[in-house]
Amino acid sequence: MDPGNVVPGGSRPIVVRVPVEPVEAVVEADAIDAVVGAGDPAVRGPLFGVAEQRAGDAPRWRVVIEVTFGCPQQARDGLNSWLWFRAKDHAQDREERRELLAAVSRLETERVDELSAAGTRYRIVRAEEYAGAGPGGIEQPRPTDPEPLVPDWDRTSEVPGIDQGLVVDPDAPVTPSRALEQMALRGLCYTGARFPADVRADARRALDTHPDVLLLPATFTVAERRGNGWSPISGPHATAHEARKSLDFALTWMWPRMHGLISPVAGPHVDARTGTPDAARAARLATYARAADSLRVGRVNRLELDGSVYQIVRTRRLLRWGPDGPEGPRPSDVNSQEPMRIHLALDEDGDVHPQG
Repeated sequence: MDPGNVVPGGSRPIVVRVPVEPVEAVVEADAIDAVVGAGDPAVRGPLFGVAEQRAGDAPRWRVVIEVTFGCPQQARDGLNSWLWFRAKDHAQDREERRELLAAVSRLETERVDELSAAGTRYRIVRAEEYAGAGPGGIEQPRPTDPEPLVPDWDRTSEVPGIDQGLVVDPDAPVTPSRALEQMALRGLCYTGARFPADVRADARRALDTHPDVLLLPATFTVAERRGNGWSPISGPHATAHEARKSLDFALTWMWPRMHGLISPVAGPHVDARTGTPDAARAARLATYARAADSLRVGRVNRLELDGSVYQIVRTRRLLRWGPDGPEGPRPSDVNSQEPMRIHLALDEDGDVHPQG
């Protein structure tokens, strides 16, 4: 790839490369069309994960806990487990295990956003989740987004991990469309009166402390529209097809049970007097089944059911970046839970003590 030009802005220049390979050139053209047709981004809020940096890797960081959690403490708990299993299964000696377990102990009682253990630096990182919005509504998957050649609807199949093996490098060259999007989003900030004052103040401060923007890989989720508003009804997925599979699961398994249409023991509900299936429930089940069938016809990204519209939405994540790397949690970010002990006691020899 040709490195292309260097675009100034923020604290770091953006190195732009022009795609020359045919497949990437098509993807870039698709991305440019999406950027040109987009309006203001629809911002959902922050997501959190964990990144690590080993000696000699700066300025690069590697994501080890996917950036998909809704509150910082969930990411800290993920780091707690990550370090506990590293101590249990991968520590080379007692000294390394003691250091890892000391970090675990801190995470059990403190809201720690950064720590070092066994030669590796770990940080809770914060990303802003948003979606492109334009005259046609919220952006759906693009034609060039990865799709399986043969759709696999088996719920037990292995699925690609979000951020699996992702290295975040602020100096890596990017395509023109990505450079344009990064520059356009540098000033993204909470401003409306509906946001609390401390949230707005933290957002303004982040523009100075972390002036640059990096974009994480796109994710896909299922959103529901009732009236004029959209609400996500699934977590993020690595591909549009995995988001469709989550909607298929809701239609064929979860919603029939949630709405009392299927008994966990007896199957579809029956009339207690006649012993025959209840007609209303049977009709509702048939509606779900038809919706699932239509979803499986092809790359379906929009489905109407019972007065609601369900759509596969292409979501993005913006990671703010400063002189010392990715942004961590802000003081105004809300924690939904307290630090706690997650795993059994582990000694320096790697032995688990159930009563410890």
